[in-house]
Amino acid sequence: MPRPAVLAAAVTALAASPVAAADITSAYTEIDAQTSCVVYAAAAADEGGDWASLACAGYRGYPVLIAYGDARESVFYGFPPAGGGELEWESFAGFNRTGPTVEWRLWHDGDSVVPFAAIHRWFVVADPQDPEAEVEVLVVEKVGQPDRGEGCAVGYVVATGNAGANEAARRIADNQVHDFACGADQPVIDAGDVPVPAFTGFGG
Repeated sequence: MPRPAVLAAAVTALAASPVAAADITSAYTEIDAQTSCVVYAAAAADEGGDWASLACAGYRGYPVLIAYGDARESVFYGFPPAGGGELEWESFAGFNRTGPTVEWRLWHDGDSVVPFAAIHRWFVVADPQDPEAEVEVLVVEKVGQPDRGEGCAVGYVVATGNAGANEAARRIADNQVHDFACGADQPVIDAGDVPVPAFTGFGG
């Protein structure tokens, strides 16, 4: 089965209906590659590479799509663009990994609840000479919707040495995501004393 078809099947299998609440709130989900993800593509045993693509359960049917390769990750939140093509690779230049918890920012309108942004903590090796010293970055992402699979990084907040990082990330999500044009607009950077590690692909 072609990879796009497998991805579509995996996303459909994870789908569910949202529930009602009020205003803008947060919900949290956990990613466990062993229990909440489906591997829909991976390196063959004789290929000599180390890569894989996973579709993981997110918030109430909104999937989290993870691509792994060369000790780096690229993550897409929500429904991908129609057509089943390859998602753009968005990652940091240094070796990196994401944490297990995703914070979803939810917009409520009556009985409708829409996760419009995701906030995810990344651990990035900024200095290859010191791989144990990771920089933590909260990446704020626009969530792809069923009728419009537009998703990308909207902001980065360096969490290392920043006690207010979570609130800063939520402000970026609530104030920037709705009108943010992936591929055209530049993401917001909140770095403080620790610079954002070099990245590839984020912001178009």
